[in-house]
Amino acid sequence: MKRLLWLIPVPVLVAVIGYAGFGHRTATPPPVAVKTTTITKGTLTATESVDGTLGFGDPVTVNGRLPGTVTALPPEGSTIRRNDVLYRADGRPVVLFYAAAPFYRALKPGDEGDDVRALEANLAALGYKGFTADDSYTAATADAVRDWQEDLGLPETGTVELGRIVVAPDAVRVGEVKAHLGDGATGPILQWTGSTRLVTVQLDVTEQRLAAIGAAATVKLPDDREVPGKISAIGAVATASTQNNQTKVTVDVTVTVAEQDKLGTFDAAPVTVTLVSEQRRDVLIVPVGALVALAEGGYGLQLVSERATRTVAVKTGLFASGKVEVSGPELAAGLTVGVAG
Repeated sequence: MKRLLWLIPVPVLVAVIGYAGFGHRTATPPPVAVKTTTITKGTLTATESVDGTLGFGDPVTVNGRLPGTVTALPPEGSTIRRNDVLYRADGRPVVLFYAAAPFYRALKPGDEGDDVRALEANLAALGYKGFTADDSYTAATADAVRDWQEDLGLPETGTVELGRIVVAPDAVRVGEVKAHLGDGATGPILQWTGSTRLVTVQLDVTEQRLAAIGAAATVKLPDDREVPGKISAIGAVATASTQNNQTKVTVDVTVTVAEQDKLGTFDAAPVTVTLVSEQRRDVLIVPVGALVALAEGGYGLQLVSERATRTVAVKTGLFASGKVEVSGPELAAGLTVGVAG
């Protein structure tokens, strides 16, 4: 029979020894009563918590590229979507289009390239027709541009001026407005961020194992409420910073939150992000308190049945949240085991 040692609290152990030592030296001490639980099968997850910041992301500065005077500016905090007016120069609108890269030239018939493709994709999304949305600026494209210019109250030239369109990946939120009415329109005009809040974590490079695109995360807000999130981006460039004569190297990890309404009104707020460090699926699980230390080394479980109670050796795996992964030829989900207590 395997000899085992329950991890018994000291007061209980003393009481047992005292009971055996006064008037009952020849008697066998009664067994310590144990609770029971069942072996379950499922997923065991270990997590670690890191600090993060909830906000709208890093700001991007819009620099005006059209000559003239700033005549209209948006309110800070407003949301600008495709073809909305971002600001006005000499009374004429500068609008937002969705694209991955900024336009770097005036666009006219005969031009080809990704910027043409982006222009035509936006015109098509706005409902303008009569052209093929590809990477060639044709006469049909110019006709669609004239219709677009007419709708905006712009001169109908069929050519898109450099600076008439500002691009962003999606809708933007106006951050700090830097220009004032009457300023020249060729300097910094405003800053924008994404229109949805996200969490940025400066993760130590030694903990990169915690981050994987698409992995689940839990965000704890300043009021202690928790909302689910997902890792959407991991920075490719590490940043070094020095504090208290110690250098820390980090990468930016972005966590998105689908349920924006659960974030309340928090902005630029410190949060705690719980990330998964390790996960084991479809394994047998018991409370850590069910483990017994075997005299010959290792751990065992006390299997309890109506007929008998016996101890079997087990192999332990992942420990997490007060539970432990166990395996062994005599183990199965649903079996009853003892728990010290």
